[in-house]
Amino acid sequence: MRRREVIALLGGVTVLSPLSLRAQPAERVRHIGVLGTKAATNTAGRAAFEDALQSLGWTKGANLRIDYRLTEADREQMRTAAKEMVVLGPEIIQVQSTPFTDEVLRLTRTIPIVFVHVSDPVGSGFVASFARPGGNVTGFTDIEQSLGGKWLQLLKETVPSVTRAALLFNPETAPGDGSFFLGSFTAAAPVLGMTAAPAPVHSLPEIEAAIAALDPDGGLVVTPESFMGRYVGEIIAFAERYRVPTVYPYRDWNAQGGLLSYGTSSVDLYRNAATYVDRILRGAKPADLPVQQPTRFELVINLKTAQALGLTVPQSLLQRADEVIE
Repeated sequence: MRRREVIALLGGVTVLSPLSLRAQPAERVRHIGVLGTKAATNTAGRAAFEDALQSLGWTKGANLRIDYRLTEADREQMRTAAKEMVVLGPEIIQVQSTPFTDEVLRLTRTIPIVFVHVSDPVGSGFVASFARPGGNVTGFTDIEQSLGGKWLQLLKETVPSVTRAALLFNPETAPGDGSFFLGSFTAAAPVLGMTAAPAPVHSLPEIEAAIAALDPDGGLVVTPESFMGRYVGEIIAFAERYRVPTVYPYRDWNAQGGLLSYGTSSVDLYRNAATYVDRILRGAKPADLPVQQPTRFELVINLKTAQALGLTVPQSLLQRADEVIE
């Protein structure tokens, strides 16, 4: 090749020296925070959250930094963790539960927040409306107010001999201080030929006392909240010890030995939260992202537990179940 041809060829090519290669700017690492409790349900959800983010182009340790602060279902621990997270200054905070969301919003009205496992964001004062949240927070609700009555109906259908039931909740962590599901729960009781009452609790001994008081013709419904998630193993054990049929809000809970559950998938909620985090990282504002309500509920029945309680689950209910644990 002639010298002039080599020069012409090189003239159309950008030659990068080692120095210029080193000067290329690195990809910006984005920073998010995650607040939640240590319950096993949320562990699976957080794994799904990271997987979903990766599928959207965000890889932890590469172009994404994630700071976690995980606590027990204790309001003081949540308050401390929320303060630590805000000090870290992430671009977005993904938060789980009503009390955790409340604590973060007391500290910041500027950092975008994406919640999961919040039942009543309007009633709790987090957003102006589902369609137009306003402010710096949006997310995904996990439940509907009318499910209080649905849980009671499923309890009666599973165990027709049950004549009374209690709604187990902690006023400090439950949506609406426990009143969110109570209206539909108590309204459904007369139609089903039952009596229904609230069972507010604040500690493990109070949980056991409430369950023991239902023996022998009573049933129990456990509300979806962080305090109940903390003690779900003990609740399941008490229900078996005192032979109390119990309905739970999450399949993860009755997969641990609970009799029956009807509710949304925690894993799905966290996957959905990742889509909103992605959109905010790419420029969207929480105020413009509507709060999403659940569209699918799962019925799961644990036949092993039913047998341990001496129950025969009606075939009509088994046929409607999304999953039967044998």
